[in-house]
Amino acid sequence: MNQALSNAAGPAAAWILAARPKTLPAAIAPVAVGAGLAFAHHRFAAAPALAALAVALLLQVGVNLANDYFDYVKGVDAGRRDGPVRVTQSGLIPPQRVKNVMLAVFGLSLLPGLYLVHVGGWPLFIIGAAAIVAALAYSGGPYPLASHGLGDLFVFLFFGLVAVGGTYYAQARALSSLALALGADVGLLITAILVVNNLRDMETDRAAGKRTLAVIIGERASRMEYILLVAGAYTVPIIMAAVGVFCAWVLLPLLSAPLAWRQIRTIQHSSGGPALNRLLAATARLALVFSLLLSIALILDP
Repeated sequence: MNQALSNAAGPAAAWILAARPKTLPAAIAPVAVGAGLAFAHHRFAAAPALAALAVALLLQVGVNLANDYFDYVKGVDAGRRDGPVRVTQSGLIPPQRVKNVMLAVFGLSLLPGLYLVHVGGWPLFIIGAAAIVAALAYSGGPYPLASHGLGDLFVFLFFGLVAVGGTYYAQARALSSLALALGADVGLLITAILVVNNLRDMETDRAAGKRTLAVIIGERASRMEYILLVAGAYTVPIIMAAVGVFCAWVLLPLLSAPLAWRQIRTIQHSSGGPALNRLLAATARLALVFSLLLSIALILDP
């Protein structure tokens, strides 16, 4: 959607654009896996699972608004962009309003978050506080993580290990090593979403002095990083089945392998913003499909 179309669509469409709904599968995927593992361990609880989903979705929207606002403040979006329209830089929404709504969304996440603290205790308070700090520090603050090559690591940690582990802990009131292993698996695919984002924005980020990992290691290595992340995600269920951690049901996510192969072929040959925009959305869908299949496998595992 270009700026003219965004202006014509009205304020509601501008806020939807700012929320970047195509990234929301990254919030849903780890919660689904954490809930699936809790079910497998006879610890599933619907209310904490739904609260964890609400927190994840709100934090994802908050991160998207924070990136939009802080990148504008730091001048990252001053030049031509190949990605979706940024509502702050394009003038669709005033910067102060974006900032206020960003803070309101993070504040709103405290409501389901406090319920999770009530049922799960202080460990979930620490996890929630760390997630909000990391969300703000990703693009903002004196040392933005994304501008120093740390974005990939923190996405892997918080959208993988923390999100799956936290969802599981909220229901089981304990942490399982399997939750961390499955969190790492999901985290690989969600990090791949960020790799596409940073590969698309590499030139504008470099010009603005934003040193994402893609800027640091270059285009060719970033494409290889994507391939390794996706391939690694599909390797984990095979290893778990081979060593007997789960039965053959854990191989169910391999049904999505044709989609993964298509994305790998695309990252090898794609160039330009539009192709990478489509790949970003496709990778987010892949992460969600993979995670839902993995969750179903955990539920069906005897």
